[in-house]
Amino acid sequence: MYDKYLIVGEAFKNVTENGKVIGFQLGMRLPYYRGVVLSLIGKTDLSVDGEVFSPEQMSVTLNGKEYELTGLENEPVAKWEFGEIGILTVKKPGGLNPGKHAVELAQHMKISYVPFGFHGHDRKELTLIE
Repeated sequence: MYDKYLIVGEAFKNVTENGKVIGFQLGMRLPYYRGVVLSLIGKTDLSVDGEVFSPEQMSVTLNGKEYELTGLENEPVAKWEFGEIGILTVKKPGGLNPGKHAVELAQHMKISYVPFGFHGHDRKELTLIE
C-alpha cells in the first residue's frame, strides 16, 4: 500500500564507531497504514547491490531506542507509528563504498485480520556520500 515510502534515502550513510566503519544505515517506514507494536513486525529482507543481509546483522532505532530485528517478537508494548522513520542499521565491516547503490527492502507484517499477513516491498537507487 505504502511500498514506495518504505525506503528513506536521506538517512543513507556509513556508521563509524571508534574511528572504524562498522556498517551502514538507511531510513525506513512501515509499509502498513497504521502504527503497530514491534512484535507484529515479521521478517525484514534487505539487499544492497545484490548482497543479502540477515536479520542478525540488522537493528532499528525508534525514538532513540535501538531494537535488534531478531528480538522484535519480544516487544509487545513498544510501537512503531504510521509514517515514523526508523533508522535501520546494518553491521557490515567497512560499510559501503561511496556512490550509487541498488537498495531493495521487503517487510512482512503479522496483521491478525489479513490471513497471510501484509507485505511491503520497495526498491530504490541511493547515493552514499562519504
